[in-house]
Amino acid sequence: MSCNDTLNGPAGLSIERAVPALAGTVVLTSLALARLHDRRWQALTAFVGGNLVFYSAVGWCPASLLMRRLGIRQSGRF
Repeated sequence: MSCNDTLNGPAGLSIERAVPALAGTVVLTSLALARLHDRRWQALTAFVGGNLVFYSAVGWCPASLLMRRLGIRQSGRF
């Protein structure tokens, strides 16, 4: 088993794993920008948090729709 199989699973990255990874990256980036440049970047953090709540409630968000159109597969587990 390679490191790539451990991180992405044997079939690659799924939408269910990519959405929180993308959200976490955007949140950390916006917090850094808010700290270093302008506090208004925290609005992006709030927007991403709201989309995560929406994603957990209904199972989709704008990012997951875009990922589906880009061809990222959905996991069969959810």
